[in-house]
Amino acid sequence: MKTKPNNIPIWTKYVAAATCLALVAGCATPPAGQTPDAIAAKSLQEARSTHFAPEARVGHYLDAAALTAPRLGSGKEDTPARETYNAATAELTEFLKTDDGGKLWNHPETITSSGGKTYHLRFQPASSSVWASDYFTKFENPKDIKRGLVKTEVIHEGVGGALVGVRTVTPQEPFAPHKGMAAAVTSTVDFHGSDAVLTLHRPSTDPSAQVQGKVRPLEANFSAPISYFRPPNNLLLFGMMGTLSGGNMMERTGLYFLEPYDPNRIPVVFVHGLASTPFTWVKTITGLQQDPEIRKRYQPWVFSYATGNPILYSALRLREELARADKLYPNHKPYVVVGHSMGGMLTHDQVINVTEAMWERDKNVGQTAKRIFANNSNDSLVVRALTFQANPRIKRVVFVCTPHRGSVMATSGIGRLGISLIKVPFTVARSMTEAMTNADISQISGSGANRLPNSVSGLKPTNPTFPVVNSARMTVPYHSIIGDRGKGDSPNSTDGVVAYWSSHLDGAKSEKIVPGPHGSCELPETIAELDRILKLHLKNQGG
Repeated sequence: MKTKPNNIPIWTKYVAAATCLALVAGCATPPAGQTPDAIAAKSLQEARSTHFAPEARVGHYLDAAALTAPRLGSGKEDTPARETYNAATAELTEFLKTDDGGKLWNHPETITSSGGKTYHLRFQPASSSVWASDYFTKFENPKDIKRGLVKTEVIHEGVGGALVGVRTVTPQEPFAPHKGMAAAVTSTVDFHGSDAVLTLHRPSTDPSAQVQGKVRPLEANFSAPISYFRPPNNLLLFGMMGTLSGGNMMERTGLYFLEPYDPNRIPVVFVHGLASTPFTWVKTITGLQQDPEIRKRYQPWVFSYATGNPILYSALRLREELARADKLYPNHKPYVVVGHSMGGMLTHDQVINVTEAMWERDKNVGQTAKRIFANNSNDSLVVRALTFQANPRIKRVVFVCTPHRGSVMATSGIGRLGISLIKVPFTVARSMTEAMTNADISQISGSGANRLPNSVSGLKPTNPTFPVVNSARMTVPYHSIIGDRGKGDSPNSTDGVVAYWSSHLDGAKSEKIVPGPHGSCELPETIAELDRILKLHLKNQGG
């Protein structure tokens, strides 16, 4: 059989041949019977194989991402191409960071894949919406992090590899938890000819980014960074030990950033209550992060302290920590502070002015106060705990189930048992006994004869400090969230620990009654009210 002569011009043949070679080299034309998705999935599978050399695995990851990047569409559709691209970029980032001590990380590399494609891999420089490539010490896949207290994940669907960036350095940075700081990171790879640019996006700052020439939503997991901070196995026991043996918690007392400091976002400081820990706020913070505007405009900080210590002393420690943050980050945006239960009392003491004269004028403790101030210098611990000025950097506070006038539970059998079991740390006890006689301690704190004050004795409604502290006017807008156990009988209600008469404040910008017990921080109604207040704050502060 004879074939017909080929009359195609020779230059056309050369062009066609060159085009075919380019497509094959770029993996754009799949072998017969295989789709691009199938080839990309195979490249991803090979990238995961430990049988290949590191550079070869990187090449396979880049092949998988390069094949799928042109077919990401709007980024909203859940397609095989997006799934493979997201997995390839996340795993590539983890692999580059960890393999052989990160020898391939954070500097340009030329990688040739098994398909013959050459990639010039480089890292996108830092900006307001991009993490610096040398900032995090490791990356973790959200799928590998146990949820812990987080019951509902906060996920933003889109393109890119959703990761948790963790920063842990020695010596430990100011305000960093022991496990370091964690943040949501989205990695993408953009291809421009032979250039491959890896970018570490800040999805909390901007949930969308230009990926492969088009603005697309970013894949992100915003609850995983909080889940990274796993609670103790017995959280209740841990909280109780922090109350009964405060000396064990003294070194841990402090302000902590859950994510890296961001000068462009407003700090919300969460202060937990008695026999509790900062883990009290996990579900609250996670719930607030479901709102994109809150994620973008606010950063969560927590204050941890030994909750058995005297209330005014713990308020002093919070005041000192906020002052330390003011000094280290003088340009940070003004605070919003949210306090639960006794943490609300500490919060209250950050936004009032209390002077020596106020104590000395009080009919019950005036003479005792005069002796204490006469016998101690202004820089003594006792005087600093009794007299203080409002923090001008705080612009709004929220009280959740706060006993502003005490709780009758402190006078019950459970309260008396708690008072007897709490051990005030030696350094605090020594400061009080050196500054005051036993009679003066009993008189000004209401703790009783021959007994040092602690947090539970300070919650007695008869506490003589309440009239003085509560007489001071708060210098900022304040809001109340009050539990009533679902009975709806306010103002005759109680949350089971704090009665309405103690938690109610005249002059509050808002008062929300939620159908829950004393631990109402995580109620949907509480989270919704906090969301509303934070958005109101943005509006009133000029957004």
